[in-house]
Amino acid sequence: MKIATYNVNGVNGRLPVLLRWLNLAEPDIVCLQELKAPQENFPEHAIRAAGYQAIWHGQSRWNGVALLSRVGEIHETRRGLPGDPDDVQSRYIEAAVGGVLIAGLYLPNGNPRPGSKFDFKLRWFDRLHEHLGTLIDLDAPVIVAGDYNVMPTDIDVYAPERWREDALFAPEVRAAWQWLLDQGWTDAIRHLHPRDTIYTFWKYWRGAFERNAGLRIDHFLLNPAAAARLVAAEVDTRARGWEKTSDHAPVWIELGEAKQKRRRKIAAQEHL
Repeated sequence: MKIATYNVNGVNGRLPVLLRWLNLAEPDIVCLQELKAPQENFPEHAIRAAGYQAIWHGQSRWNGVALLSRVGEIHETRRGLPGDPDDVQSRYIEAAVGGVLIAGLYLPNGNPRPGSKFDFKLRWFDRLHEHLGTLIDLDAPVIVAGDYNVMPTDIDVYAPERWREDALFAPEVRAAWQWLLDQGWTDAIRHLHPRDTIYTFWKYWRGAFERNAGLRIDHFLLNPAAAARLVAAEVDTRARGWEKTSDHAPVWIELGEAKQKRRRKIAAQEHL
């Protein structure tokens, strides 16, 4: 099963790019962020014509998250992160799809720092940690994917010395990320590529993409059941080089069969 996350930076304005990438990459499940579209303006018909079912949590002008599937029905389990009834921002959606639990998120940016936006980011991280604590020990694979707006370590950012005061690289934010790892979640990209230079976002100006002056801020966190099935994790940089594209690139992982199921298949083949 191939699962992807993609901050599209405007689902309607970038729809040709998204559809082109879906046709090329053929992911089974996709988490989208930064739809920048109210609920009624999500391009459902175009997505369905591309072979995908969809659920989405839209918001006018900003935010917005969606889940797409071509491998079965999407059974929504949560819309919005719990813990703050006053939070009306569309940043979290969760569903059961094809035997796995998928959560798609768009974590707050937090700039300027210090300030109310940074405080909101830290509170959102706290709420995320609390909610994911209820999912970490599930027997089923759980995947939490999206734009986390955090560079976990120095190797996740080009010229880290220039980012020390930014909300995406603040010590408190990096500590909040580590708190999730300490909870038992696996960073899929770093699990398979522990020392490689890998970025998922490049600014539009000064030839950042061409110079590979980027950031790694789009992540997959896997619970133990999902991590045990992880066989690949990569960034698809092709889409970032297209015209009128997002400043993010899609990130994808591949899950293999569960070990128990694989053992049964091997045993059946040996019996034959």
